[in-house]
Amino acid sequence: MKIEKDHHPAIYDEMYDASGNVRPHAQLFHEFLTSTPQKRLSRLQFSADKAQMAMGMTFNVYHDKQGVEKILHLDIIPRIIPGSEWQILERGLKQRIHALNLFLQDIYNERKILKDKVVPEDLILGSKDYLEPCIGITPPKGIWCHITGTDLVRDQTGAYFILEDNLRCPSGVSYMLESREIIKRAFPNLFNRLGVRPVSDYSTKLLNMLQHLSDKQKPVIGVLTPGIHNSAYFEHSYLAQQMGVELVSGLDLVVKDKRVYMQTTHGLEQIDVLYRRIDDVYLDPLAFRPDSMLGVPGLFEAYKAGNIAIANAPGTGVADDKAVYAYVPRIIKYYLNEEPILSNVPTYLCREEQDRKYVLENIADLVVKETNAAGGYGMLIGPKATKEEHEKFRQLIKSNPTNYIAQPTLSLSTVPTIIDNKSIEGRHVDLRPYILYGSDIEVIPGALTRVALKKGSLVVNSSQGGGSKDTWVLFND
Repeated sequence: MKIEKDHHPAIYDEMYDASGNVRPHAQLFHEFLTSTPQKRLSRLQFSADKAQMAMGMTFNVYHDKQGVEKILHLDIIPRIIPGSEWQILERGLKQRIHALNLFLQDIYNERKILKDKVVPEDLILGSKDYLEPCIGITPPKGIWCHITGTDLVRDQTGAYFILEDNLRCPSGVSYMLESREIIKRAFPNLFNRLGVRPVSDYSTKLLNMLQHLSDKQKPVIGVLTPGIHNSAYFEHSYLAQQMGVELVSGLDLVVKDKRVYMQTTHGLEQIDVLYRRIDDVYLDPLAFRPDSMLGVPGLFEAYKAGNIAIANAPGTGVADDKAVYAYVPRIIKYYLNEEPILSNVPTYLCREEQDRKYVLENIADLVVKETNAAGGYGMLIGPKATKEEHEKFRQLIKSNPTNYIAQPTLSLSTVPTIIDNKSIEGRHVDLRPYILYGSDIEVIPGALTRVALKKGSLVVNSSQGGGSKDTWVLFND
């Protein structure tokens, strides 16, 4: 099947170099694509779609009038990352998570980084994600961010940049795991010939990490879900099943004498570790939002008493605030005395007068983001927006500058993608590796690659019409 090459000096193509030559790590797969008839690739894509439906790999889109349950479209052409590139990503992500964990422990306890004015005190203490009930707490084993999904992008040179830190309830790992099973069946020979690193042991590693948080030899573990209507419910049930642990909602749990119990047909059974997939403020109506119907009254008191571990720890949200993101290079330097291995995308803080002035004057060339929004919402992509939208965001920034940051418009790298079962064209992608922090920090050698399926689009979020790809990390280059 023919691949449409669309070379542009401002875009890094992950299969072809600037001269149009196939990159060495993509050579084998390129040969397969160009020698395979369109009909066969179409059949493979159709089979992948059917397999997703059969597996229940769906998510909910609350605002879509055509129906809430959708497939996260899986394009069968994988993204391939050579081993040497991955080693750099691995080192950079471990460094970043280590520093962010130290940051969380500090700001909820001694606050040295605030006293030393490395990070503005009002930015942290005034954040809605800085949870006062967590002040003075040290979570089990001193770990706050047990599961992280960090978003990266590549610029026109091919360099990787951190786009976003996700330390609350990062989603998507189940799609990475199930996509691998589907794509491995589609290309078994290529998978083996290329030497792709496995990700199938993620659930075992996740379980080991959760068990590490308890001092009991055989702790009882549960995955706390908001319920079937949550957009990531497939993932909650999938991970619970894969780990062989209980999937529970707030209605299944009760607290007695500062201990958390699960209601079973045999009576109450104590739970020692909760992998929570509920935002911090909904965990306990007595400690946080009194109107929460999802959480468990008394859960936070049990947590403070050391009778249950919660992953990720309550309070982690302040570390992935988009305004705090701009300070992470300084956070790394402060706690580790090291330069960041992976750079941030250059970021303008609208709370600072000089940055705000620049953003207001150059809004047509920038991406503006609401600091507490996610999923592609609360965002303006300047070059793609109208003058009316530019003006609307100018007013929003002026009325609440602390709530916005801006970044240059990165083109994002492209990876060949099957379009309408007719052609193969480059589409923009980002990368979300998953990092587990237990007895050690471990980066899973794979990732969720999200792809913008619309030509020229830079928005990869599933809620905004994006899709996904399997990510093949090679043992060697």
